[in-house]
Amino acid sequence: MTAPYRIATTLLLAAAGLTLAPANAQTAGIHRTDLVQHDLSAPDREGIQVRVDFEPGAIAPKHSHPGEEIAHVLQGTLEYQLGDQVPATLKAGDSLFIPAGTPHSARNVGTGKASELATYVVKKGLPLVVPAK
Repeated sequence: MTAPYRIATTLLLAAAGLTLAPANAQTAGIHRTDLVQHDLSAPDREGIQVRVDFEPGAIAPKHSHPGEEIAHVLQGTLEYQLGDQVPATLKAGDSLFIPAGTPHSARNVGTGKASELATYVVKKGLPLVVPAK
């Protein structure tokens, strides 16, 4: 990721109340760590993988992505709300596919810390997180 792109993305996410790594710019109770970002063989696509740690009761407000997301719960219990669907509760070892552009939120509904591994296949050059209206 180029420095100007990283700065612009970080500023946009911070303004939206969401974060992409650096660890010092965080939504209350949520800590994101970038793990991998790499161009894919598909034109104009990149893969991004992050670890997201949720303190008890923390929520990632409703948002969407310019591509698909696969969320895998590493520990704890997270509730995902996708669009108007019934909320899905996932525990450690469970995974969830989130279609491109689908507004969704996630919150820690357990008593301890919860963590997810989020993998994105997204369009290059667009903000990773788009706040839902």
